[in-house]
Amino acid sequence: MKTNHKLAVAVLAGVAIGIAGATAIHAQQVKTPPGYVVAEVDVTDPATFQKYAEKVPETLAPFNAHFLLRTGKIQAVEGEAPKRIVVIAFDSVEKAHAWEDSPAYVAIKPIRQSSATSRIFIAEGLAPQ
Repeated sequence: MKTNHKLAVAVLAGVAIGIAGATAIHAQQVKTPPGYVVAEVDVTDPATFQKYAEKVPETLAPFNAHFLLRTGKIQAVEGEAPKRIVVIAFDSVEKAHAWEDSPAYVAIKPIRQSSATSRIFIAEGLAPQ
């Protein structure tokens, strides 16, 4: 083979390997939908509930989670509004479940349960585009 042909084959092989590698890397970067913990809360013992509320943020840190909503300032548009609503964002539904089941959160859950009535859900969000 002439040198030019060898060079052309080597360049084509390099491009093919590069494309295959880029495709493999892109396939590994599957965009996981976020997970959300949504809670409707009716506080019955504000002093005790405050102790719970102060401890929750430290349980979220290891899961890279953050509050999107944490408020009692709600205006009903249709139906009756909950007394308080909380929405916590996680990277995935799996991380939301892992937080809910984590020893740190399980340890403080009874404080909430003794000082409020709650409805709590884990919901899958839309995958990033």
